[in-house]
Amino acid sequence: MNILGIDYGEAKIGLAMATSKIAEPLGVVRFETWDKFVERLVEIITEDKIEKIIIGLSEEKTAEKTKQFTEKLKKEIAIPIEYFDETLSTQEAQQLSKEAGMKRQKRTALEDAFAASVMLQNYLEK
Repeated sequence: MNILGIDYGEAKIGLAMATSKIAEPLGVVRFETWDKFVERLVEIITEDKIEKIIIGLSEEKTAEKTKQFTEKLKKEIAIPIEYFDETLSTQEAQQLSKEAGMKRQKRTALEDAFAASVMLQNYLEK
């Protein structure tokens, strides 16, 4: 099953994908408008034959915004969408990328995709 992981942010959205038991960063989509985002997401879903979406859910204010985003997304996308706890996935992603020797600029640019990948990998392992 092909699964898309989403690390929601108001300005950028990190994406990861799993086609087996391994999650990989897919990239970051800058959130310009809702329509552009949905168009890009539909392209990814179609091209990569995505069958399920897992959205990272953190705590407090961000959790509420993520839930609002997800409810809106469910009206646009006809595949199953689930939440998964992403608490500390960004910190874990930052640590892993530092340990891998990535330069700061690249880490910052892909941070959300790495966080989505960590969250999705944790989902796969549960």
